[in-house]
Amino acid sequence: MNLTTPTLLYIDDDDALARLVERGLSRRGYKVMHAASGEEGLECILRGGIDVVALDQYMPGLDGLETLEQIMAIPDAPPVVFVTASQDSSIAVTALKAGAADYLVKDVKGDFIPLLHVAADGALRQAELQKAREEAEAEIHASRDRYAALAAEREMLLREVNHRVGNSLQIIASLLHLQASSAGQEEVKAALTNAMGRVAAVAQVHRRLYTSQDLKSVVLNQYLDSLLEDLRRSAEGNRMSRLTLKAEPIEIDPDRAVAVGIIVNELVMNAVKYAYPDGAGPIHVELTSQGEDLVLSIADNGVGDNAKADPRSTGMGQRIVAAMASKLDATVERDPDHAGTKILLKFRRVPTPSSTTTNAAAS
Repeated sequence: MNLTTPTLLYIDDDDALARLVERGLSRRGYKVMHAASGEEGLECILRGGIDVVALDQYMPGLDGLETLEQIMAIPDAPPVVFVTASQDSSIAVTALKAGAADYLVKDVKGDFIPLLHVAADGALRQAELQKAREEAEAEIHASRDRYAALAAEREMLLREVNHRVGNSLQIIASLLHLQASSAGQEEVKAALTNAMGRVAAVAQVHRRLYTSQDLKSVVLNQYLDSLLEDLRRSAEGNRMSRLTLKAEPIEIDPDRAVAVGIIVNELVMNAVKYAYPDGAGPIHVELTSQGEDLVLSIADNGVGDNAKADPRSTGMGQRIVAAMASKLDATVERDPDHAGTKILLKFRRVPTPSSTTTNAAAS
């Protein structure tokens, strides 16, 4: 559109009136073209270069409303000011519903020309605003499409990263398992088995994220079930035949899931080593919700406080449990009424902002 000298197409079979319109609007900064019929006017519009149209109603051949309908079917059609000598308001309503930007009544002397100038200016401004709105909406849709594409690509890359990390950690866990199985010294076997469990706990989180619909959370009952199955296949698996799990389908973020998994690994392995000196026994892992809190318990029916301290113990397991409990901002306590050993951890389902900041600073 030429904003300096806009072109107005005046479609009217009255040549004398067309000349009046041309003189009047030329003085007001318009270039005026004349078409004597609806068919001729449509040809001019299709050739291009028309910024705004003034369209008469009563013409031979196509009348104004018929011409207006065909103009509106043209892609990027110029705005139309409907002009007629009729005082019938129903024509105005019909024209505006059909897509006319404005409507005015003409006279044979040309007194309507100043009104036509105002209407044409208004139609041009309205068309510019509409075009700007459509361009803005198109840019918004394009931005949304780009964001959706980037988000999909990011999710795919995260899944691939989790897949590869999970596979790599699982390979390491398998190597530790093989090494533990072939170790001749019991303390070496125990150390390798513990290390394997810790690696498997982290690997399971990545494997869960790879197969999950939500990359921001891990379903704990599924995660712990897979983790305990890994433990049953470990070098100490023959002593975990009665290892059970009861857990609700609770979702938490991956970092906290790792902490839960490592704690479960350490406490289960501790029960395997110390709870039943004469063989295997039941070990129960349970995860329940209490309002906004989660309660994790690992219990056995073994010797409890009667267990003798192992001189080979380095206390590494206890330090790891304490570190992971701190990450969860969890309380850790022993149930004094349980026959055997029962460790209870209580932590928030969603971490408080203060604990998140503290854990981030610590890491």
